[in-house]
Amino acid sequence: MATSKAGRLTDRQFARISRALAEPRRYQILKEIGDSDDPTPCRVLHRAHRVTAATISHHVKELETAGLNPDHARGKFASFVLQRDVLRAYLDRLSKV
Repeated sequence: MATSKAGRLTDRQFARISRALAEPRRYQILKEIGDSDDPTPCRVLHRAHRVTAATISHHVKELETAGLNPDHARGKFASFVLQRDVLRAYLDRLSKV
């Protein structure tokens, strides 16, 4: 999910990001993805959290649906990169509340 031409989020995009970040584990996962300049492999996230691979997959999918981290799949392996432009647009809009 990309931002609009003017770098602003639609109401739907804003709501999806808010919902995704309301879950503490998703927020932590996003922080871990953002801490790296390189794509973060799914296996790194799985090792960092004591939950099943399916749970990690669910949380990552919610972040992806919100437009914060598209997956970069190579075969059966996925890596993730924080979409900083989308996060900036979200924070900009949030600061105007």
